[in-house]
Amino acid sequence: MTPAINAAKKAKVKHQVHEYRHDPSADSFGEEAANVLGLDPAQVFKTLLVACNGDNKHLAVAVVPVAGKLDLKAMAAALNVKKVAMANPQDAERATGYVVGGISPLGQKKRLPLVLDSSASTFPTIFMSAGKRGLEIEMAAADLVRLTSAVVAEIGRG
Repeated sequence: MTPAINAAKKAKVKHQVHEYRHDPSADSFGEEAANVLGLDPAQVFKTLLVACNGDNKHLAVAVVPVAGKLDLKAMAAALNVKKVAMANPQDAERATGYVVGGISPLGQKKRLPLVLDSSASTFPTIFMSAGKRGLEIEMAAADLVRLTSAVVAEIGRG
């Protein structure tokens, strides 16, 4: 069990866990999950951390489709800050308690502001890391929003 799965269970949220054999040579963990599990990459989401206004101690979480990229300007606007930049991987791991490639938006060590890309609402369920490489958790986007107090905004771009 990971903290992400435990968080979903504790909240009694309907979810499903999908495990697959992770290939250590994979370039993109999210795309690997989509390919191995036979999913639409637009329905599989990656968890990215950003530093707000150049402050590596002020982090926030972006959850966007693995098929696209994070729009940093849109993310800053959603957080109501001047600018964001991708967080240092070590800072991301320290803040979340997860390793890069296995960072889940659920069950993080620190409760960080979270923004979910609005495209998530077009699917009955979405897939995201369950807290380690080779493990995905599937749930309704509305449940992720409720569990994380997420803001929903258009932060992804193709």
